[in-house]
Parts: sequence; C-alpha cells; structure tokens
Amino acid sequence: MFKALMITQPASGYRCVLDQIDETQLPASGDVTVAVEASTLNYKDGLAITGRSPVVRSFPMVPGIDFAGTVTHSGHPRWKPGDRVLLNGFGVGETHWGGLAQMARVKGDWLLPLPGALGAAQCMALGTAGYTAMLCVLALHDQGVKPGDGEVLVTGASGGVGSVAIALLAQRGFRVVASTGRTDEAPYLQALGAAEVMDRAALSAPGKPLQKERWAAVVDSVGSHTLANACASTRYGGVVAACGLAQGLDFPASVAPFILRGVTLRGIDSVMAPMVARERAWAALAHEMDRDKLNRMTETIGLADVLPAAQRILAGQVRGRLVVDVNA
Repeated sequence: MFKALMITQPASGYRCVLDQIDETQLPASGDVTVAVEASTLNYKDGLAITGRSPVVRSFPMVPGIDFAGTVTHSGHPRWKPGDRVLLNGFGVGETHWGGLAQMARVKGDWLLPLPGALGAAQCMALGTAGYTAMLCVLALHDQGVKPGDGEVLVTGASGGVGSVAIALLAQRGFRVVASTGRTDEAPYLQALGAAEVMDRAALSAPGKPLQKERWAAVVDSVGSHTLANACASTRYGGVVAACGLAQGLDFPASVAPFILRGVTLRGIDSVMAPMVARERAWAALAHEMDRDKLNRMTETIGLADVLPAAQRILAGQVRGRLVVDVNA
C-alpha cells in the first residue's frame, strides 16, 4: 500500500482526496515502477486537482505531471532497479497516473536519468516549470538572441516558469524585466536577477496592434492580451517564446509584429517534447542553475498539503516552486 492523491468523478461530483492505494492498482500499461521521492505542484496540477479546467481525461486519476525517484522494478531494457530517474509530461497526471504519490508505474521511454549534479528534490525544485523555462531560454539562443541585443521581458515572473527563467537569463548576462501582478515581490525577483520589475497591468489589457519597440525577446507564460502586447512591443527581428496560458488561451493580436517587424513567435511544448530536447534542457539546467537562487524560490510541502496549495497556486498566491515531499 502507498499514499496517493486520487481524483474521481462520481455522480456526486468531481473529487480529489488523499488515499491509500494497493500497488496492484498501478497502471498495467507501464513497464517501469518507481518509488517516488519528490514531485511538484504546477499550475496545470492545480487545474487538475480542483477540476477548474478539463486537464484530467480519464478517471480515476493520480495527478502530478512530474516526479523523481528510484526504479524498483523494470521491464524496460534501459532501466534497472536502483536507477535514479525523473519524468516530465507525456500525459502523466492527465491520461496516465502521475507523480503525486509514493509509487508510480510508467513507460520507460518517458524517463530520464537524474542529472549527476542534481538530487531528486532539486530536480523537482526545477520540475516541469524549470525544464519549460530552459526550453524557452534555449529557443531564444537558437534564434540568435544575445545579451547585447537588448532587454528580455519575462511575464508571470513570480510563478515557477518566470522565476527560473529570470535566474537563467540573468546568469547568461541578459538584462531581464519581470512583469508580475505581485509587485510586492520585487525584492524576490531582483534577488533572482531581474533588473526591473513592472506591474502586469501595463500588459494585461487590450492594446494597440503595433507598439513602441522595446523587447529583444520575451518569455511568456501568460497568454491572452499579455502575449499580444508583448509581441506588439518586441523589437525588429525579436523572438517571443510562448509556453503558458495563465491569463487565457486566446491570442487577441494582429499579424503586424510578424510581417512588419519580422518578430518570431516560438511555441514551447514541454509535454511531448522529443527526448533529445529534454536531455539538452536538463543538462543545461544542471550546469547553469544557481543553487542558492533555486533554494530561494522553493517551498517544500507534503502530500497532505497539496489540496489547499492547489487553490493557492490558481489564485496566484504561490511564488516560485512548490516541491512535494511525498514521504513527509
């Protein structure tokens, strides 16, 4: 038996509870069983746990889109008992039982080895948010964006993706401007490396299709009007990496920035990214992420704390990263 959060959808309505599960109930479709040490609570997990958005596609479901731990059983040629592994995405926590549990059974093709420089808790302090942030930073690099090109805007700056993106970009020498609805968090954002903090209200309302050029690049985890305004104020030849939808799925923009300024809008998918991209991102995280900054942005909770924390993360009351110690 092991502890897990379990989402069900009985006739009485959507429910998520902390429960005791028998190991025989783990998904038969997986070929590697992992003793989970740590998971995280991401924005998508908050949506799944509360039922606020149709993230979960089948029931019952253990939420949690990532985890790190140790292999206990394996039918996969790459993995053996004792191997230290991590997982992000691939529909885990949505269509396949996820990481907010003490045990998980998944497909071995979805797993990565823990980077040698990072432990399980550190990997989950980064988690899907940190891995997504690095995918964004690498996208800017691959498009040729350099520190000398100008300022980089990071939206949703107080959240997990935003916090890690600020630290990574500052580490690479960029001047980072952090957009947040929590301007009282300015000292925290500046400690991560933000040179300037701006109120998200400047970006979150409808704006002109083409605005004064400012940003050499943007990392956006917000979507909707914020993404539209970010594109409209990106400099000629600049790059916008879009990875989130905290404000909304819509994109109320025009083609003007793209056809008049040559702006590139680069979509960042962390769920089904190919393994080569994942390996590159995690290797870069292990090498570049400042451990003191990572500790500064991280809060650790137990499985029993996840339900109220899910409400907090959706209300924008969580800064940085929430690590879930599943054995606490």
